[in-house]
Amino acid sequence: MENQLFTGRGADLTPRALELFRFQYKNNPLYHDYTDILGVDPDRVRTLTDIPFLPVSFFKTHPVRTMDFLPEIVFESSGTTGMGGSRHEVRDLGLYRQSFTAGFERSYGPVAGWCIIGLLPAYLERSNSSLVLMADELIRMSKEGGHPESGFYLYEHDALYEVLQKLEQAGQKTLLIGVTFALLDFVEKYSLTLRHTIIMETGGMKGRRKEITRAELHDLLIKRLGLRSVHAEYGMTELLSQAYSAGGGLFDCPPWMRALVRREDDPLDVRERGEGILNIIDLANKWSCGFLATEDVGVIHPDGRFEVAGRVDNSDIRGCSLLVN
Repeated sequence: MENQLFTGRGADLTPRALELFRFQYKNNPLYHDYTDILGVDPDRVRTLTDIPFLPVSFFKTHPVRTMDFLPEIVFESSGTTGMGGSRHEVRDLGLYRQSFTAGFERSYGPVAGWCIIGLLPAYLERSNSSLVLMADELIRMSKEGGHPESGFYLYEHDALYEVLQKLEQAGQKTLLIGVTFALLDFVEKYSLTLRHTIIMETGGMKGRRKEITRAELHDLLIKRLGLRSVHAEYGMTELLSQAYSAGGGLFDCPPWMRALVRREDDPLDVRERGEGILNIIDLANKWSCGFLATEDVGVIHPDGRFEVAGRVDNSDIRGCSLLVN
């Protein structure tokens, strides 16, 4: 499945998702028990909305493994609650590399054509970040494609300003991937008119600043950097795939990933369109769980794109209490 997963041209996700559901129900003890506790008969799961979605909070309290394995790497998130951060045990790092490379190139074309800059200080300062590994690999591929300016910046805003000016003057297609608070720190000091540079925000204030809405952030970045739009990446420690937005906060999933919505008070009331709490199908999560109930409030539009409106309050406790060891 891995060899064909990222090469399709939009084949129907449903049969592949149902195949993965049955594989994980059989071989993932945590997911098996959670499905049974919900009273879901696996033989009656025939559509995407029938599939039970595991709360992402389980990654904070339990190992989420399909079959037994020694992980090649463990991705960790920074803990924002008393329960600590998530831990995603990754059996096959090559599968993650295939997923993020195929997903990026589907949206932006060959990596080698871009100069790629990472402004991710909060992530660089801790180990085992899936976002840093992805950015590092994209930067490496960019450098191999002939872009020596590609690289990470911590707090060197003066140097970043100079390199962005240089790249703009050269007409070089550039992608700056930045965490929210670092982008805000940068535009407080500098303004530019960027015509050849895409700014991609990854979210995250990490307690560094007062929270603002995505719309407010994008408006500020557009004004200070002369942009037509601000791009965004939707990903998380618990997922091996990403969705991208080319503007307006509307995210587009690759063919092996899908967003659905559920009612907050009923985890089994899942729909393919409308407002609710986001559920994510990620077929790249073969060795953990491909069906995750997130803590993000969102809207799925008629064309399948989705937007994120905020977070569910006090959501960490939900789900985990059903499987107390």
